[in-house]
Amino acid sequence: MNAKKYIVAPALGLLLLTAGTACKKSFLEVLPKGKVIATEYKDYELLLNNSNLQNVGADAQLLLGDEVTAADPYYSGLTLREQRLFTWAADIYQPDENSPETSGPLTSIYTYNKIINEVMEVPDGTEQQKKMVQAEALAGRAWTYFLLINYYGKPYNAATAADDPGFPIITTADITVNQFTRASVQQVYEFIISDLQQAIPALPEKVVHRLRMSKPAAQALLGKVLMYMHRHEEALPLLEAALQGLSGSQTPVGLYDYNETFAPDGLFMPIDPFGPNYPLTHENEEVVYLRQFSNFHVLFNTLQVNGATMALYEPSDLRLLLYASTPFPAGPDFPAGSFRRTAPSIVPFGVVVPEIYLLIAECRARGEDLPGAVDILETFRAHRMPVADAAVPAPVAGDKMQLLQFIMEERLREFAGLGVRWFDMRRLSVDPLFGNTTYTHTLHHEDGSTTVYNLEPERFVLRIPPRMLNANPGMKDNP
Repeated sequence: MNAKKYIVAPALGLLLLTAGTACKKSFLEVLPKGKVIATEYKDYELLLNNSNLQNVGADAQLLLGDEVTAADPYYSGLTLREQRLFTWAADIYQPDENSPETSGPLTSIYTYNKIINEVMEVPDGTEQQKKMVQAEALAGRAWTYFLLINYYGKPYNAATAADDPGFPIITTADITVNQFTRASVQQVYEFIISDLQQAIPALPEKVVHRLRMSKPAAQALLGKVLMYMHRHEEALPLLEAALQGLSGSQTPVGLYDYNETFAPDGLFMPIDPFGPNYPLTHENEEVVYLRQFSNFHVLFNTLQVNGATMALYEPSDLRLLLYASTPFPAGPDFPAGSFRRTAPSIVPFGVVVPEIYLLIAECRARGEDLPGAVDILETFRAHRMPVADAAVPAPVAGDKMQLLQFIMEERLREFAGLGVRWFDMRRLSVDPLFGNTTYTHTLHHEDGSTTVYNLEPERFVLRIPPRMLNANPGMKDNP
């Protein structure tokens, strides 16, 4: 990041400002010492390198997924907010709590809006350069809204989306605006699609830097959005184009072959108590567009991946080397069959290559192209286990429902303990093929007893933080 500091909105400065905090214009025009107000093309371009955009901060998705479990005495290491998320409680946040699921994303939206609305008016920079920066901001805003709608809006259902409350759509970078209303789920999804469609033609054709948006990343994101809207026919060509577009990138992008990386002198070796020598996010070749959050819960015992999920791995699956059966650094044994995931400790959460492969497989299976789904699925699996073990079982390969179930299990094998499962649970809850699934969390007590928590349908959405509701009288909360 350039040494200059750029003025952006404080966390929650959009939805949580009250009318009494508005400043006089003369004060706003004073340039603080050591700060720079964006006035030139390079200023807006540098805003996209802001580390605050990279670090999501929110980890609710990790605690909400049904692939994790918890056990005493480690469970007590979770905060009250985190325990409420794990138990799928109705009320997550304290009245004055600065919720991470809104604070980081809203600050990012302010930055993106500033770039989108202003960069084309600066006197320097070529038209192409300014359009590219604007496109990156549009796609970044789309990614951020996709995250927010998956926290606070109901899973997309074409029959109800026009009436289901979503999240406020904010298109200005004006911190004096402080009253907002919720758009519908349909409106938010249309807004996301519009941003991405406008952005894609102007984005770099290849991945230049993982922190920055590219055409393949935006295509993959749009394909994923359409998948969440159950429009797999439209999603497939975008996902396939994204995968093809990764070749020839200026920075290495592709799948790691665990048969090589876990070889005696491989990239991920050696394995120590902290886990394998897994690459840092900005060096991770499987990252197409970097957004990240910390995975310390699973790494340091407060959560484990449950036995049912661990049982999905075949003995030769090299992804098992990403787990440990013993607490860190020491402590009582985990519940039978449960493991802690040791890597990655910082989770890439933007656009990643493995998900592109698995979404393509799912699209093809849903579109009755079972051989095509099997082909890309086996290509992917051959990078995670010995090639001889990567084949999809014949009875599965020839049956659409079994194959789709296998793909969902492959997603669990790939992303367990990384926050992806929660979003899959949401979209599958309104999928006729998977809609009857029951989701539970189990808390294991030291005396051997357990407490089981059931996910109720209304808890597929988080309730709006009280602080936000108080700042916006009349804003409708979720049930």
